[in-house]
Amino acid sequence: MGHDGLVQSIIAYVDSRRQPKLEAFDKDTEKKLAGLSDALEIAAVRQRAAEQRRELEQRYEVRNWLTDAAKKSWQIKFATHAPKYSHGDSKSCGILSKSVCLENQNYMSSVCINNPVVDAIGNAAVFDVVKLLLQKIDGMALIDFLEKDDSSVFRAFSNDEDLVHEWMSCFKNMLRNDELKSHFLSKQLYFPIGDNQYHLLSPLFSSSLAQALHQRLAQARFSEQAKAISAAVRAGKWHAETRVMYPNLAVQSMGGTKPQNISYLNSTRGGRNWLLNCAAPQWLTQSKPPLKHTSIFYRSSEFSAIARDAVRQLRAYLLSVQPRDSTMEIRQRRAAGVDEVIDMLFSYAAGLQNLEAQAGWSAEAECRLKRSQQLWLDPLRGRVDPDFRAEREAGDWQREIALDFGVWLNRQLEHEQMLFSEVERREWSTAPLFKQRLREFEAEWAEAAL
Repeated sequence: MGHDGLVQSIIAYVDSRRQPKLEAFDKDTEKKLAGLSDALEIAAVRQRAAEQRRELEQRYEVRNWLTDAAKKSWQIKFATHAPKYSHGDSKSCGILSKSVCLENQNYMSSVCINNPVVDAIGNAAVFDVVKLLLQKIDGMALIDFLEKDDSSVFRAFSNDEDLVHEWMSCFKNMLRNDELKSHFLSKQLYFPIGDNQYHLLSPLFSSSLAQALHQRLAQARFSEQAKAISAAVRAGKWHAETRVMYPNLAVQSMGGTKPQNISYLNSTRGGRNWLLNCAAPQWLTQSKPPLKHTSIFYRSSEFSAIARDAVRQLRAYLLSVQPRDSTMEIRQRRAAGVDEVIDMLFSYAAGLQNLEAQAGWSAEAECRLKRSQQLWLDPLRGRVDPDFRAEREAGDWQREIALDFGVWLNRQLEHEQMLFSEVERREWSTAPLFKQRLREFEAEWAEAAL
């Protein structure tokens, strides 16, 4: 099996650990020398520093570094299911489970993953060893050689069989949990197996599953391809690849300011664990054409039900300020309440206008809706009915729609202590937002007809 790439990566990794140490040592030495003036003392400090630097360099020779790493490795265990995700002070052991991926799973779990990423738990100060063993080169990592009991990579750094055996033995211990134990801070479930008989189950968080989800979400959100697709969407341009989105994500923070105390992979994720939205779907009523009524503006219509709360709040506000003189603040708040109702009206209208599957519904014999509202709410009929389209484009129906809305809102707001006249009706019908929405909607339909 070829392993030249891994050998070179080990050399490069140890060198990347050595260089910062040497640079920090040299800087510290320069500071010490800068404060000295006596030549003998300077010479002594230089000699001492040179000896210490040689010791530091020797410590970071690959063979010596591997020996030191092997001696420290007992503080780390590899795992796919880590205990501290359930509780940061849990002293239970982790589980390393690399099960074969099973097909046709009804539930998403760790057995759904091909080649799960292995995590590590234990002393975070030794995670530099973990990083070396887990980093992949050409699809292979040192941990894969350990699992196969293949020492060929280590033989590139020593001909001493005893030393190579020591390295393999120490590092392979990271793959084994000889003592399985739980802890009182771990989650526990009593699972019944008979009369007054139970199995005590201790479910563990699958860090490998969380990592697989993290990688997929990161690919969909932050990869170069995802950025290119998002840029095309913002520019209104076409892109050949499919845009993948995960809406309504939540983030669960693990470990607070010290995510490395939970696990190695948790540290690489910055403690962030993304949660998919599992909320029950919300029931959305499908809009149906108002065939059996002469108008959408009546007290028990579908639109009246949609706008009921907004109208009730507006009526309550108008009653509360009725004894007061009109002020700018009152007029602005009243206008804001009317605008909210207008937005609901045009949202409802848009749902009817976009009924592709029932285009031309206003031409059905059972339709009793007044002509102006047919022209407004069924623009798709114009594709097959030229006379209808011409009548619609003339726009005379818009004035009647505004009148009907004003009359409807007057009646909805009426109260025994508050009556409305033609003055208020005219104000609702000519509201700037109402006219603006009509123009916007008609501009969109005119463009769609091209």
